[in-house]
Amino acid sequence: MSRIVMKFGGTSVADLDKIANAANKVAQEVENGNQVVVIVSAMSGKTNELVGWVRETKPDYDQAEYDAVVSSGENVTSGLMALRLQQMGIKARSWQGWQVPVKCTGHHEAARIDDIPPENMNAAFDAGYAVNVVAGFQGVMDDNRIATLGRGGSDTTAVAFAAALKADRCDIYTDVDGIYTTDPRIVPNARKLHRISYEEMLELASQGAKVLQTRSVELARSYHVPLRVLSSFEDDISDKVGTVVCREKDIMENIKAVKGVAYSRDEAKVTLVSVADRPGVAAAIFGPLADAGVNVDMIVQNISEEGRTDMTFSCPVDQVLRAEKALKAAHEADDINYKEIIVDDIVAKVTIVGNGMRSHAGVASKMFKVLADEGVNIRVITTSEIKVSVLVDRKYMELAVRALHDAFELETA
Repeated sequence: MSRIVMKFGGTSVADLDKIANAANKVAQEVENGNQVVVIVSAMSGKTNELVGWVRETKPDYDQAEYDAVVSSGENVTSGLMALRLQQMGIKARSWQGWQVPVKCTGHHEAARIDDIPPENMNAAFDAGYAVNVVAGFQGVMDDNRIATLGRGGSDTTAVAFAAALKADRCDIYTDVDGIYTTDPRIVPNARKLHRISYEEMLELASQGAKVLQTRSVELARSYHVPLRVLSSFEDDISDKVGTVVCREKDIMENIKAVKGVAYSRDEAKVTLVSVADRPGVAAAIFGPLADAGVNVDMIVQNISEEGRTDMTFSCPVDQVLRAEKALKAAHEADDINYKEIIVDDIVAKVTIVGNGMRSHAGVASKMFKVLADEGVNIRVITTSEIKVSVLVDRKYMELAVRALHDAFELETA
């Protein structure tokens, strides 16, 4: 008997008919003799609705109360999925995060899973429950307050359960049939990848690809969880479909320099003008931002005048107010000193990713030339061993993605 984790995203459980469709896939695994843990997201659109209600009620909301409200969408879906399975004659029950418990640490809205003790879940299987349905995206803090894991957190929940319960595999069911070289809505001839390495998927996810949450890929890599992405709207759930995220050495395809193009539309560029250029200034700036839960990405430091420097970083647009509040508080406490904060909230990030960059010279220069030929100005650049990211005006984002996809010939294997 195998143990399988199956995660269904919001579009896969958007209404009762889609929940029934997902339940049929779960039933196939039960018929194959497997014990199944099902992780569910909220119904499509429900989380956005709940977030909107919170912001309308109190724009500068209490993050703990935000989590209490926003986590409720998954509770509804898990109960409905369990009821549907029971209707089909399958012994199933639902679990909320605190019941398992999914123990979390860190900040509300972006908590991290610290531990999932397997005893309660194992006891349920021993009691004859073939399927245990868990509300994704949520857990519980040490103070017994509900916590959420950030957007896409149900992916992380699924991989964490697969690791904690030593599952044979973790299947992520979504509204696409795998992982593509880029977003097919922008580039119609984008190609589905049969396999992709943990490292490449981690870079794509962290740079904006929304198929998998970054932390879910980190967990899968750390615990060697076999991870597969496939469509909930196809009948075939065999090993032949979807995209497998695995170790680089398990990929037999030809390795191109670039494997995919990712983008993040809702970015902001924040610049602190004329900061004192002294040891410790970076820590004084980015420490308060981290404490405030601001996800800083690209960082550039420029000399502005003698003894002063400009510090620029990018972050999600919806975290700009939080960033400004943290920086102003540090300024008022004399921890940092600057002339002004300049925010550009109409930029986007475009990234090329590929393990092949390690052995191919000139990838970055080719990227820059392609963008220059298209008239796309680059605001900020950051690199790693297997990725190059640029910040550009948001109106040029789709143009940049299409041009890079074509230039690196990603439509062919």
